[in-house]
Amino acid sequence: MLDFKKTNILLAMAGAAVLMAGTPVLAQDAAAPAAPAAATTTTAAPADAAAAAAATPAPEAAPAEEAPAAESHGKMTVASMFMDADIVVKVVMIGLVLASVFSWTLLLIKLFEFGSLNRATDRFLESFRGARTIADMRKVATSDEFEGNPLADMAAAATDEIELSRQAGLSVTGDHRDSALLRAQTAVAAVQSGLAKRLSGGQQFLASVGSTGPFIGLFGTVYGIMNSFIGIANSNTTNLAVVAPGIAEALLATGIGLFAAIPAVIFYNYFNTRIASYGTRSDGFNAELINAISRNLDKGA
Repeated sequence: MLDFKKTNILLAMAGAAVLMAGTPVLAQDAAAPAAPAAATTTTAAPADAAAAAAATPAPEAAPAEEAPAAESHGKMTVASMFMDADIVVKVVMIGLVLASVFSWTLLLIKLFEFGSLNRATDRFLESFRGARTIADMRKVATSDEFEGNPLADMAAAATDEIELSRQAGLSVTGDHRDSALLRAQTAVAAVQSGLAKRLSGGQQFLASVGSTGPFIGLFGTVYGIMNSFIGIANSNTTNLAVVAPGIAEALLATGIGLFAAIPAVIFYNYFNTRIASYGTRSDGFNAELINAISRNLDKGA
């Protein structure tokens, strides 16, 4: 009987040991399915995020598309600079352009005038030198062909004075020859004094454009740059892309001023030379005219 009880006690202890040993195994077996589930959940989360990212539309490359437009807007031309300039700078530019146009027009007019004048003078001198008497000289000088020619006017003034002296009953030969020549010289000098003024038409305009054109353009530049700096102060930026257009527009005024002034100065000096050359020619004709009249007076013609 005692042995049977001992045997039961040993069996009970063995069963308890077995139960205690089997509990961690069951716990591990129960926890094992949870781990893959967690891993599956963890793996599914990035997959869902990737799917969501793929489903989200990619943003448009706006800066890349706007770059050509910005580049096109940044191109500057003379016309665009003029249109964007301040009203005062525009007025300066327009005035200088008109002055330049007038200067070139005046160049063409005076070139034609001097060319025609020299040709007419050559024809007059050829006819004048063929005259043998004071009456013939007067006839050539007062002909319609040479009307308005400065040398013809000088000859007409001298011969008219001799003719008027004769009509007044004054002697133009002998002892009164010198006084007749003096009156003829005075008449020629009166005509010749207006020759420079007659030929210098337009010279004052060219001189004014040549001397004031750069300063007028500089005024437009100063005004434009002043407005540019005011804009810089108001925008609180010194970015070259913001500053450059205004300064370029202002400098354009100086460029136009030089464009108007330089040709005007060249034309002024050129025509001054032509006027002086014709003046020298008129001085030579004055001496030739008085000598011809003096010879005819000595002959009593």
